[in-house]
Amino acid sequence: MATYNKRGGKPKTKPESVDLDDFDEDDSTTAEVFSNLDEGANRTEEWVVKNQKAIFIIVGAIALLVLAYLAYGKFIEEPRELEASNEMYQAQNYFNDAINGAAAKDSLYGLALNGGEGKYGFLDIIDNYGGSKAGNLAQYYAGMAYLNTNKYQEAIDYLEDFNSDDDELMLAPLAKGGIGDAFMQLNQPEQALDYYEQAAKIRTNDFTTPRFLMKAALTALELKDNAKAEEFLNRIQEEYPDSPAAVNVPLYMGMAKASN
Repeated sequence: MATYNKRGGKPKTKPESVDLDDFDEDDSTTAEVFSNLDEGANRTEEWVVKNQKAIFIIVGAIALLVLAYLAYGKFIEEPRELEASNEMYQAQNYFNDAINGAAAKDSLYGLALNGGEGKYGFLDIIDNYGGSKAGNLAQYYAGMAYLNTNKYQEAIDYLEDFNSDDDELMLAPLAKGGIGDAFMQLNQPEQALDYYEQAAKIRTNDFTTPRFLMKAALTALELKDNAKAEEFLNRIQEEYPDSPAAVNVPLYMGMAKASN
């Protein structure tokens, strides 16, 4: 009967000895880094404990400032805005009646500016609610009221103070264009042209942009700058062909080319 030798079996080995010299320099550096981190954390904790009173005071002051800001907006600024808007309602009615062709326009513009029926006018709102949205809007209306009553320098002053960095699509270009109109009436076409150009590009839309491009073109013609006039007229023709301003483009384009 055949016999087989038994194979396998894990050979016995001696336990490996650990030589501390086998640790390389990187291990030592890592240990040092962790040691430094521990020391830094301990110093930070000690500093926090030592200065916790000052920290609590600073955090508390910041919290109070935030709460004061929120309270100011809720209990002071919002009611002030509402009050200013209510005060301006009557002045806007006077202004709209004058714009829409009611009799005694100058008187209506005067009431819009100075108030009537126990309500503030735009000038009162500017004085009493400066910095509010209603106060800023009153600058625009006051400027337009002065423009329509032939007080051109006053119109420029108030319209320049109107903050046009708003979401209004129309008021910003109308304010710039109003300043241009005032300069034209003061016989300062160079300044007028600059403001008409600003009005045409500050908020592009199908209503104000072609309107002020045409005013810019006519002013350029007056200044004998025919090339610039052609540039404005071409823009109207190409970009706003359906606008009312486009109807007169061929006429003024002919004038510009004939003068070259």
